[in-house]
Amino acid sequence: MFKAACALLFVTSVTAFAMEAPPAKKLKAGSFLGTIPEGPPDAILGIAEAFKACTDERKVNVCVGAYRDSSGKPWILPSVRQAEERLLADPAANKEYAPIAGDAAYVQLALGFAYGVDADLANVAGVQSLSGTGACRIGGHFFAKFAPKPAGLDKVPIYIPSPTWGNHVKIFGEAGLDVRRYRYYDSKTNRLDYDGLLEDLKGAPDGSVILLHSCAHNPTGCDPTMDQWKAISDVIKAKGHHVFFDSAYQGFASGDAEADAAALRFFVAEGHNVVLAQSFAKNFGLYGERTGTLSVVCNSPEETSAVMSQLKLIIRPMYSSPPIHGSSIVRTVLTDEGLTKEYYDNCREMASRIRAMREKLVTVLKEVGSAHDWSHVTEQIGMFAFTGMSSDMCDELTSKYSIFLTRDGRISLAGLNDGNIEYVAKAVHDVTDGKSITA
Repeated sequence: MFKAACALLFVTSVTAFAMEAPPAKKLKAGSFLGTIPEGPPDAILGIAEAFKACTDERKVNVCVGAYRDSSGKPWILPSVRQAEERLLADPAANKEYAPIAGDAAYVQLALGFAYGVDADLANVAGVQSLSGTGACRIGGHFFAKFAPKPAGLDKVPIYIPSPTWGNHVKIFGEAGLDVRRYRYYDSKTNRLDYDGLLEDLKGAPDGSVILLHSCAHNPTGCDPTMDQWKAISDVIKAKGHHVFFDSAYQGFASGDAEADAAALRFFVAEGHNVVLAQSFAKNFGLYGERTGTLSVVCNSPEETSAVMSQLKLIIRPMYSSPPIHGSSIVRTVLTDEGLTKEYYDNCREMASRIRAMREKLVTVLKEVGSAHDWSHVTEQIGMFAFTGMSSDMCDELTSKYSIFLTRDGRISLAGLNDGNIEYVAKAVHDVTDGKSITA
């Protein structure tokens, strides 16, 4: 009876309280969200989405920089496939967190791949990164925080080539650097603007950061000769500039990873304290695994230790530690003599197909009647052909022929094959016939 009375009293009290309580205010959760403007689509990934949505059966994607085989399909390198199978069969494998700096064994192998297997890496501070993009971001943050600001400047300037990979501008700006340009490509000749490049490096404030593509410059495919690299090195030394190499195509560019590393290794031999952003997306086909490194060539064990400590402090609040699957694949390939040999064969196969498509595109352009000089395309190297086409020509290729490419005239040769190259060549001839492909 007592319990029943207490229960009744409790219910009555709660009911009365509920009736007397003022009505709760309706919260406007996230009310600021309505003020956020729509952001523009990414210049490259937005084109890829447009390609997917296109229903034209003739459509061709020569936009995104990812390798495709002769059937137009993504290709997992056989050496990578074997390494992955070994990892999956390993009973000792686990999914534990990697250290902040990543898998140390992988990092050492990756640095040996870049600097040379016989290179002395004792004074190279290296960390695993989220592919080349993440490496550039860590390196940009490092320079912004520790490089001395030239006199009279509020930020450390970084000079990037004009043109360059579009994401460089955003990455280094977000990292806190003052992003500037140096001349690289001469649209009047469709070749390297070597004189303009040297003039701009000489004119940059002493102690600027200079971003260099180690091989297969994106988007132009125009690389300096070794004599030109020497002159660039001399100017950088004289000005006290800091060298930041971005290496995304070692092995993929020529099919010879050793040859593709020549510029980087030359600068190290010349005594530059190189900072290197290294990616394994293109050359190992690990696009979705986000596998790379960021390294700094130091002068002493003390410097190396200090730099390593600061790189870890940059990484920890940024993403804490890197993913392990892609790095484990690279480590497995580079620690097995048989897989390493097969990997180099895979590189040569990719480079050979790209080179064949480059040469065939120029040949077919002539066969379909183009009177333009396309020799600059065959002189270029790497995944892309920087054609010299204007933005209007590119727009017409897309609207009239459903050929999707960036508006700077860059064609991803990986998107070409024997089944579509004549169609693309005829379309290019149509939109360029009687018009200039030089500025």
